[in-house]
Amino acid sequence: MFIPDPIADLCTRIRNAKMRNYPQVSIPHSKIKERIVEVLEKEGFIESWKIEKIEPQDKIVVSLKYSEAGTSVIRMIKRISKPGCRVHVGISDIKPVLGGQGIAVVTTSKGVLSDRECREQNTGGEVLCHVW
Repeated sequence: MFIPDPIADLCTRIRNAKMRNYPQVSIPHSKIKERIVEVLEKEGFIESWKIEKIEPQDKIVVSLKYSEAGTSVIRMIKRISKPGCRVHVGISDIKPVLGGQGIAVVTTSKGVLSDRECREQNTGGEVLCHVW
């Protein structure tokens, strides 16, 4: 199955799963999606993730994180840079998302990083999505 924007598909699958309070969501595997999910886990927005080896395409199984009250830790996940309109930022233009409550996932020459890591490593790049 051809997906024109795989990163938007990842965001939509996570958004839909959290709205239905699903404990896990399955996403077709790619290296960029794997790196995005690593950043989400490192920043505390998801519980865990693993790769399932399935033919014809591997899947990433993401375990979503919920609070004690049962609300999702991810309130919103939104695609920023799109295939038709790329959004690139320099280090001076990377601002905290929602006053530091959220993160921006940025692809850089040093890999896929959160906005906080970009400021620490003094690098800019393409903003893939915002998560809060």
